[in-house]
Amino acid sequence: MPRPKSKNPRSRVVNFRLTDCEYGEMEAAASSAGFSSLSDYLRRLHMDAVQSGEPDGVKEQGYLYDLLEPKSYEETEFGKIYLGDSLGLLHKTLDVESVDLILTSPPFGLVRKKAYGNEDADQYVEWFKPFAEGMRRVLKKQGSLVIDIGSAWKSGIPTKSLYHFELLMTLCRDYGFHLCQEHYWWNPAKLPTPAEWVNIRRIRVKDAINCIWWLSRTPWPKASNKRILAPYSESMRSLLKNGYTPKLRPSGHDISAKFGRDNGGSVPPNLLALANTESNGAYQEYCKANELPVHPARFPAGIPEYFIRMLTDEGDLVVDPFGGSCVTGEVAESLKRKWICCELVEDYLKGARARFVGLRPKLRKTESSPYQIFPPCSLNGASDTTPLPTDGGFSRPSKNGTKTGQPSPALYVASRRK
Repeated sequence: MPRPKSKNPRSRVVNFRLTDCEYGEMEAAASSAGFSSLSDYLRRLHMDAVQSGEPDGVKEQGYLYDLLEPKSYEETEFGKIYLGDSLGLLHKTLDVESVDLILTSPPFGLVRKKAYGNEDADQYVEWFKPFAEGMRRVLKKQGSLVIDIGSAWKSGIPTKSLYHFELLMTLCRDYGFHLCQEHYWWNPAKLPTPAEWVNIRRIRVKDAINCIWWLSRTPWPKASNKRILAPYSESMRSLLKNGYTPKLRPSGHDISAKFGRDNGGSVPPNLLALANTESNGAYQEYCKANELPVHPARFPAGIPEYFIRMLTDEGDLVVDPFGGSCVTGEVAESLKRKWICCELVEDYLKGARARFVGLRPKLRKTESSPYQIFPPCSLNGASDTTPLPTDGGFSRPSKNGTKTGQPSPALYVASRRK
């Protein structure tokens, strides 16, 4: 008698790669559980997961993350602060497609470890993937994801890591995000770092730019640049006053009479010039008075204000999964947006309370005068004729300006690894 045909035949064959160690562990687990084959073992695991509902974790790149929901810590008129791991916030606490804007500055992928717990640049993208999955889960289709992320230097050599660009590529390629526009935050007050390459060997320039990736799930997120206009320049004000004659520019652009129309202000560029110089405000004074640590990596209020105004309406929900001292929450509160900040370190949240003491906070407007940046090579007499170092700065100069003839040990080891 022929074997009856199955109504649901197993016609699919799946191949996947395992290390020898992974294969041995899975074989042993299947055998100890009474299964004669790995395929039967994997089917049973799948059925158990289906029958028990969504598993208490996120499967991402072969790792299982246990998700604990963060605890409600503080509430304001418009917002809420959570204490705990933001993976739980993104995968459990928040509803699917409930967030209008995710605006955050995650720990950077730096070589040197910071007090707030930054991640290593080499493993950064893998570390970020579960957060990316959660962000995509909670973001509305026309919502936006804005990530402020600094660059990093490779250990011991004067070249840069590409980790922040790799993160951008991963978010777009693997998670379906669209890059709406890249922004660059120029901090005029930033110190000339790294000192070894900028001040001692004099082979690099001051690193004063952070990348800000503005992404969305669709090419058409809701946005309006009319909300973030800047004052017209003096030359533009003169043009508006005296009139403009349409003409063809040498570049070939045909500038029409519409160029002379007053639109209420100038559309700002994607270079955000915002000094991060606040050192004695209410937040710092509160932390000092209560013996609390000041968060060392706060961005200026101008960054969240810019994106919250441009990308959300009053009553929309703004989420910062790496809340720190809740600068994003303070700005969202002042702009009457609903908001949520999540932070792992309770002492930072204790200090963040200073931002919400008393009445709803008001935005602190910085000086309206623009920052001045001189063109390079504009210093009179700047004509150093010293020959360029033939070794590219590999040998470290001594205190009297001569070459030591030997690189630093760290630099030597790093170069040998290449």
